[in-house]
Amino acid sequence: MSSGEGKKVVCVTGASGYIASWLIKHLLQRGYTVKATVRDPSDTKKIQNLLALDGAKERLQFLKANLLEEGSFDAVVEGCEGVFHTASPVIHSPTDPQAEVIDPAVKGTLNVLKSCARNHSIKRVILTSSTSAVTYNGRDHTPDMVMDESFYSDPVFCRQQKLWYPLAKTLAEKAARNFAEENGLDLVIINPGFVIGPLLQPNLSSVGMILNLVGAQAYPDAYYRSVDVRDVADVHIQAFETPSASGRYCLVADVTHFSDVVKIIGKQFPTLHLPEKSEAPKTLFPKSKVSKEKVKTLSINFIPLEVTLRDTVESLIKKGFLRA
Repeated sequence: MSSGEGKKVVCVTGASGYIASWLIKHLLQRGYTVKATVRDPSDTKKIQNLLALDGAKERLQFLKANLLEEGSFDAVVEGCEGVFHTASPVIHSPTDPQAEVIDPAVKGTLNVLKSCARNHSIKRVILTSSTSAVTYNGRDHTPDMVMDESFYSDPVFCRQQKLWYPLAKTLAEKAARNFAEENGLDLVIINPGFVIGPLLQPNLSSVGMILNLVGAQAYPDAYYRSVDVRDVADVHIQAFETPSASGRYCLVADVTHFSDVVKIIGKQFPTLHLPEKSEAPKTLFPKSKVSKEKVKTLSINFIPLEVTLRDTVESLIKKGFLRA
């Protein structure tokens, strides 16, 4: 499944998203032709950053698709060798969690996979999940614990704690695995931690967590499991191109306390107003490591946290979210 100039046609769902934007950029750089899905291709504000990418004019096509409409992806995936399903809602305080978060994640994933199962050109599907489908199980996390691909979040615990995004990711992953097994689909799942790094798209996404530190009275008393968005994009492509890739891949470069995140940013950007003390302790983000053993088989060299944080803040300044 090696890449080649104009050789492969792939589909990326949720193309205007944070991870998807970088994934499309890297795919185009590697010579892929990309069929990208968005809810409204006429909304050029959301896709203008992608239209400006090198190779976009020749090898990037936008198509309309609705996660909740079965068959919506049939025409989109036709003729593709690979499908990267990144589309999933991120709503932190939903009024109707089932309709706003869980259904689009679970039913949307199954609708994409059903379209893939009907199309015999597809060699492999890459599903973007999250470490939130790995870590929330109610167990006591300790500094010497190493979480790996065998860990799963507990849907009952997630419902009790009203953790709707982890619940949606966990249920979507389970539904995808079951469907792939029953229908002979080659499915590989990527489980990134908190994704940070420079922005391509106009909205903030998970990078808001870094922006929220600026001007805050205190930083969270929590550990931050992070990974650079550019590494996430590359791992998705490696998972498609590596014939032996299979199952899940946890993707966390660093487990760092917020106090250290603040220190790194403060050294690089001394004029920013950053908090000097922590909030009251929380229990949901204790320190525990995440294994890198399996993901290393995809030949990834993680971008250092200092570089990621610098590039994130510089991007926030450039995009007008932050004044240095």
